[in-house]
Amino acid sequence: MTPAALGARTAIAVFVIDQLSKLWILFWVRLEDTGPWPLLPFLDFVMVWNRGISYGLFQQSSSFGRWALVVLSLAASVWLAFWLRRALRRVEALSLGLVIGGALGNVVDRIAYGAVADFVHLHWGEWSWYVFNVADAAIVVGVAGLLYDSVLGERLKPAR
Repeated sequence: MTPAALGARTAIAVFVIDQLSKLWILFWVRLEDTGPWPLLPFLDFVMVWNRGISYGLFQQSSSFGRWALVVLSLAASVWLAFWLRRALRRVEALSLGLVIGGALGNVVDRIAYGAVADFVHLHWGEWSWYVFNVADAAIVVGVAGLLYDSVLGERLKPAR
């Protein structure tokens, strides 16, 4: 399988898993109606509507802000898709697929609901992490993979 095909399949898988998890939380579990759902001593499902970008930055309360984030996310996804087509290494392609799939999953939320559905809450004692979703996790792992690839990529580059 080519790196580009690996990245494309990864993007599709992340997108589908993200959307299915959100549909499950919103319409089967009905987390918004039932309230927090403790799973483990350090993990709860809680419903949070994020009108900003990752980690709640740049919260948007207007329709213009919402659609600006949609356009920005779609433009970034298209740019990353062009990058993916030229990817030479599996780590690079896999990472790009994670970011693209996550970005598109969150775009669908903004279009359908006006905000991104976040529900995974990690915490320990007094320490509390942001509430996030599958798409957010994929984006973070994808960016970490791209950073790793940018540092070690030249050493891993296939011989021509």
